[in-house]
Amino acid sequence: MRQESPIPSQSIDEDDFLASVRAGLRQHPKSIPPKYFYDAHGSQLFDLICTTPEYYPTRTETAILERHGAEMAEMTGSACTLIELGSGSATKTPLLLRHLSDDAVYVPIDICAPHLRNSTQRLQAMFPAMKMQPLCADYHQLPERVIRHRAGRRQVVFFPGSTIGNCTPDGAVTLLKSVAKLVGPGGGLLIGVDAKKSSAILNAAYNDAAGHTAAFNLNLLTRMQRELGAQLDAAQFAHHAFYNEMHGRIEMHLVSQCRQTIGMNGESFEFEQGESIHTENSYKYSTQEFKHLARKAGWHLQSTWHDEDELFNVHYFTLSAAEPLKLAR
Repeated sequence: MRQESPIPSQSIDEDDFLASVRAGLRQHPKSIPPKYFYDAHGSQLFDLICTTPEYYPTRTETAILERHGAEMAEMTGSACTLIELGSGSATKTPLLLRHLSDDAVYVPIDICAPHLRNSTQRLQAMFPAMKMQPLCADYHQLPERVIRHRAGRRQVVFFPGSTIGNCTPDGAVTLLKSVAKLVGPGGGLLIGVDAKKSSAILNAAYNDAAGHTAAFNLNLLTRMQRELGAQLDAAQFAHHAFYNEMHGRIEMHLVSQCRQTIGMNGESFEFEQGESIHTENSYKYSTQEFKHLARKAGWHLQSTWHDEDELFNVHYFTLSAAEPLKLAR
């Protein structure tokens, strides 16, 4: 077994959570960053969301990786250091790792330590000869100095799940610049991006009949109560998600059902009936839109794979424009 102990990050702690929530609730409109969804229970709820019939991204991207994983690995290099951002349960990762050599190194980065530990143990059992260096961190604050096994290896970031859509376009450019700095010259980026499509499909995906997305959203309030001592009535908030066509994004909100107050750390936050906490965006991009966005961060599109219905894209970028563009289905 080649797994190393997870490296703790100083960037994700109660103080950061408290500071972020307090700052977000002082804003107008109110908002809290979506990274705080992912405590242990939130991560489990997200796994359930991925199994719902309405939520197409997981099964669609999985099918793309199953069909084209060997080709993707050939482009990234079979002995690369593969750095996965927001690895979560890493259920799609074996579809790529199985095409890498035993000399490859896998570095999963996730904000939830229990999920990271469990998924890395599972992957290590599947690929016992491969070095694995799990890192518990917020990938928006990539701790470049602690990514080891770098010398002489091509660094490739794997960022599936269309998680890049949680960033604003400007925020996505900032993150992609950080990724470019992390991998350095010769590095690569393999990224899943949700495509634009009908509002009916998108609205259904974020309002599943089983209620898992609603529970996932509302769990943020439960976490605030448990970890920050927030005084609130979670039953007086409701999940609301919709496609904002003007901005090309799904928005998720927690909507106050009455006039109420959240008390926390000696501070009070007033809510009017119908006022919301904006908890997540999920931007959708055409191939050309995302190509231009990534170019602002120095990335050049080399290949794109998509499903037959063109619901979802997986793109491969490099920091050099030397390789010819390839489109695949």
